[in-house]
Order: sequence, then C-alpha cells, then structure tokens
Amino acid sequence: MDVIQAYLDFLSYERGLSVHTRKNYARDIAQLEQLRGALTLAQLTNTHIRRFIASLHGKGLSGKSIARMLSSWRGFFDFLVHRQGYTQNPVIGLRAPKSPRTLPRALSIEQATKLVDIADDDILSLRDHAILELFYSSGLRLSELVNLNMDALDFGDGTVTVTGKGNKTRIVPLGSHAAEAIRRWLTARSNLLGTNQDEKAVFISKQGKRINNRTVQYRLKDWAVKQGINSSVHPHMLRHSFASHVLQSSGDLRAVQEMLGHANISTTQVYTHLDYQHLTKVYDAAHPRARKK
Repeated sequence: MDVIQAYLDFLSYERGLSVHTRKNYARDIAQLEQLRGALTLAQLTNTHIRRFIASLHGKGLSGKSIARMLSSWRGFFDFLVHRQGYTQNPVIGLRAPKSPRTLPRALSIEQATKLVDIADDDILSLRDHAILELFYSSGLRLSELVNLNMDALDFGDGTVTVTGKGNKTRIVPLGSHAAEAIRRWLTARSNLLGTNQDEKAVFISKQGKRINNRTVQYRLKDWAVKQGINSSVHPHMLRHSFASHVLQSSGDLRAVQEMLGHANISTTQVYTHLDYQHLTKVYDAAHPRARKK
C-alpha cells in the first residue's frame, strides 16, 4: 500500500480524526510531495525541510500556516519511522517563522445582544434565533453546532454536550435565553421533518435535513445586515465574543478554556488581550490623566 494512503487510513481508523482534519493532512502532505521533487521521502533531511520552509515563506505563506504544515509533516514522518521502517524524522526540531499576532475580532456586548435578539416571525427565524442564541450562549464552533444532535441537549441541567476537535466531547452551559429559543424552535421543528422523522440533528433545513455550514454562515451575515451590525459577522466571531465577554465578567481564564474546548491554555490567552483592550478603553474614557484624543 502507498505510504501516504496508509497514513491517511491510520488517521481515520486508529486516531479517529474527522474527514475535514484528514483532508487537511492530505493537502499538507501533497505540498510536501510537490516540494521534494525527485527526492524520495527517505532521502529528505533537516536541510531539505528548512529549504522548503524558506520557499513557502518567500511565497507569502504565513507562519501560522507553515506551522500547521510542519505539524502535519512531523506526524507523517513519525508514522513512517514507527510503522514503515524509516530511520529519521527530518522535521524534528524545526519551527515556522513567527508571524505578527492578530487578535480575533469580537462584537461589543451591545452589538452581540442586538444581533441575537431577532423576531421569531416564521419557522426559519425561530431556527435562526435558536442558532444565534446558542452560538453566543455557549461559544460553540460552527462544526459543533451543525453536528449537534437532539440527545446532546439537557434542559434539566441547562447544558449541551458537544463534540469538538479530535472527537473530544465537552459539556458547556446552556444559557436561559438560548434554552428558551431552542425550546420554541423544537416545537416548530417537527413541521419540517416530513419523511425524515429519524433525523437526529437539532438544526435542520426546510427539506428536513441537517443544516450545513454554508447555510449558517449565509444566514448569520444576512441577520447582521438586518440588525444593523456594521461588521462582517461570521460564526467564529460570536465564539470570540462569548469568550471575551465571559472573561471580562469573570476573569476566569481556566473556565473559559474549558468551555471553549482548548487543549492548551495559551490558545485561550489571546482573549486576555481583548480584555486588556476593553480595560484600556474604559481607562481612556474615565481617567482624568488618560490620553484622550
């Protein structure tokens, strides 16, 4: 069997990674195949990989993208060493060039509240209201919301169980506004099921099937315009807003990490910078010695 296919099968069947993650690995390894040219995988050295990094960076690929690619290559060569008899991993010890750190964009509390407070005028508005409330209430990723099943909702405990990256599950709080919006949507949901009575998805389309990512993205942008939010709103922005606003109120970084499902707290720490920006604005507006423009 081709070693690349063997690795992709390993990711699917032994590590249990999602189809989306597997495609990302396949794309990164395809880039390695292109860069190595006539060299075999076994011939690649640390020097070759450094040259590939320099080439990618020179073409404008960001440090973050290169870091992800190196991670894919490192895992691939680990597999070749342990399963295919290769003698070395040429990616060990290499790091991507640093990129300027950009802060995630978040809505203000007023903007977020205005965005999710839509009228339940029809069945799709009921659904969209529940989606918006859940995004902002629980900080879900788009994929987590789309893949949410009925048995994940626990109105008694006020929680929702989600499956995140790496098929890891976590339990997150379900706010009262979100719970009420979801209850109203579920009452109407049966009218869309039709012959799909066994559909497990919480959020379905007019055809009675699980809603897809593109539909959620489109509907969110449309509601942002209707609600007068002057920003290019996307699902992850509501996740950023959830994290930033909870951190502003509680200051509990560990709790935010758990709710977001971050494996490493350094990923969550970016929200402390957003919180600092908020404090700076308060200071500039209130302190007599602040540098007012």
